[in-house]
Amino acid sequence: MDSVRKYLEGTNSIAGVYVQSTKQTMSIYEAKSKGLLTPGTSLVLLEAQAATGFVIDPVKNKKLSVEESAAQGLVGNEWKNKLLSAERAVTGYKDPYTGNTISLFQALKKDLIVKDHGIRLLEAQIATGGIIDPVYSHRVPVEVAYQRGYFDEEMNQILDDPDDDTKGFFDPNTQENLTYLQLVERCVRDPDTGLSLLVIVKKGEFYFFIDEQTKTILKAMTTTKAGGKFQGQKVSLWDLLYSKYITEERRRELVQQFKSGAITIERFMEIILTIIQQKTTTTTTTTSSMTTCTPPPETKSEKTTITTTTTETSFHGIRKNVTASELLDSKIIDKKLYEDLNTGKVTVNQVSEMDSVRKYLEGTNSIAGVYVQSTKQTMSIYEAKSKGLLTPGTSLVLLEAQAATGFVIDPVKNKKLSVEESAAQGLVGNEWKNKLLSAERAVTGYKDPYTGNTISLFQALKKDLIVKDHGIRLLEAQIATGGIIDPVYSHRVPVEVAYQRGYFDEEMNQILDDPDDDTKGFFDPNTQENLTYLQLVERCVRDPDTGLSLLVIVKKGEFYFFIDEQTKTILKAMTTTKAGGKFQGQKVSLWDLLYSKYITEERRRELVQQFKSGAITIERFMEIILTIIQQKTTTTTTTTSSMTTCTPPPETKSEKTTITTTTTETSFHGIRKNVTASELLDSKNH
Repeated sequence: MDSVRKYLEGTNSIAGVYVQSTKQTMSIYEAKSKGLLTPGTSLVLLEAQAATGFVIDPVKNKKLSVEESAAQGLVGNEWKNKLLSAERAVTGYKDPYTGNTISLFQALKKDLIVKDHGIRLLEAQIATGGIIDPVYSHRVPVEVAYQRGYFDEEMNQILDDPDDDTKGFFDPNTQENLTYLQLVERCVRDPDTGLSLLVIVKKGEFYFFIDEQTKTILKAMTTTKAGGKFQGQKVSLWDLLYSKYITEERRRELVQQFKSGAITIERFMEIILTIIQQKTTTTTTTTSSMTTCTPPPETKSEKTTITTTTTETSFHGIRKNVTASELLDSKIIDKKLYEDLNTGKVTVNQVSEMDSVRKYLEGTNSIAGVYVQSTKQTMSIYEAKSKGLLTPGTSLVLLEAQAATGFVIDPVKNKKLSVEESAAQGLVGNEWKNKLLSAERAVTGYKDPYTGNTISLFQALKKDLIVKDHGIRLLEAQIATGGIIDPVYSHRVPVEVAYQRGYFDEEMNQILDDPDDDTKGFFDPNTQENLTYLQLVERCVRDPDTGLSLLVIVKKGEFYFFIDEQTKTILKAMTTTKAGGKFQGQKVSLWDLLYSKYITEERRRELVQQFKSGAITIERFMEIILTIIQQKTTTTTTTTSSMTTCTPPPETKSEKTTITTTTTETSFHGIRKNVTASELLDSKNH
């Protein structure tokens, strides 16, 4: 919902620049380096980015923290400290007297930052969705900002009636001092990413922007007749003009016609409403360009083809968006679900959360890092190698498996990164960067040297573009974590679709179905066994906070818990249709129930050991598991559990359970951390 998204994500800050003469998009820092922006203008624009959420790479359409942006060369290290200071407007300042986290405005009132600097950052936050609450990591409405002490009437007056002293931003084309909102409104939108870009024009080129007088007139003209996302709302002509329904070219043309007197304000509104009606009931194909310096002739701007196809729904894939029709073609969703999506009976979020869909869009867990049993410490694969806990060989194959199944993982910060990002941030060493980039092609695709086409891991293997053992290891890791990845469409596919698209065959299926020590490409450092990737994943523990799978590292003489293959076979053979929760109405194995989110690591160990010792039968094992799931899915069950207990606790401890009628709190993605639904209610974000 726009009314919620505004506070969770904010609206667009100025992401970069658009060079009108060359039609080139570039970052603020690159524009400074090329002499297109002065250092002063560049710095205040980057500070505004940092203070409104993230530093932005407009070319790659990525949002980064200041640390990440400096590590990746998006900004220079000479500005890193200044930008880290601006970033505190998001993460919070430390009150030197109390040690509490305080907001930008509170820091300004306590003279912890220079007044002009603070006002500039505060104005940028308000212009991009609202003042940021650093404690809860989301923006808040003005009245809530007042209540929490993040704003006051005096500051409101300063920002409501800006003079040249408080207009902290600069239009390099007109040499005017402007507010951040005024400068944002002069930007163009990148048609692919939707990012706001500051136009840079050469001397003598036409520079299009809407002057303040015209803007006031357009904001004063309102209607309740708009369709689409504005259905039933009172909305201004200005907001309609700058909505997603109006192309940059059409906007320029209509404004110029209005300013020249060719059309009245009423006719202006009629044209806009007609365009929106066409766009929301049909697909309108228009010839448009963000960068035309003069308005095109009427015949060109009206070149429109009407069809009855609605805009295609899309989902987040591994590295790019995936359309609903592609999910249908890949047999990930059926025709009925596809039609329900198109008619609005179900939402993209609802479908994305279905296990049968999420498995192919996101995959299941790869081995994210290690868990040192003796110290209860979580660390990355590379750090474990550096500390001598894993051999270089074991570490490299585990990192290659990460890269080949989607991303390199930081298990401490719970972040997924590309190989380039992980090397830039020191998560992996540069000595392994090229090997990991090679493994990453299992996700992004290999280039066929004969045709130039993008081909899959298996196809590259068949064409001898990669070593057989290496390729089999990566392919097995993909299958173990949700399915073979289609590099063209950036999602995993069911086995039968992989066969159809030439991403798999019967011979490879036989090799992976019946592995021997030659094809078991992974290694358990605790038992010295060669294993398949799936077997090694199944020996991992789940981090209770992140849900990531971690390979346990035990010292000599410590107890190492894992389930042997014989016991695993028995647990997989025992099935039921009586489980509740996410398994309601499904036939499911005791193994899958045991490794579901409902069973704690401690309880799992205890029950397996009781079963293996003969203290409980397989039937009793199933009864206990079903009872736990029933309790967890009808009430909130508070249990004392620990991922790291080396020996099973006594029965009384594992049964220490308090039943209440409170359900688990729903949470949303905030700016830098999750935000609960109750916090959104408290903040009046509805």
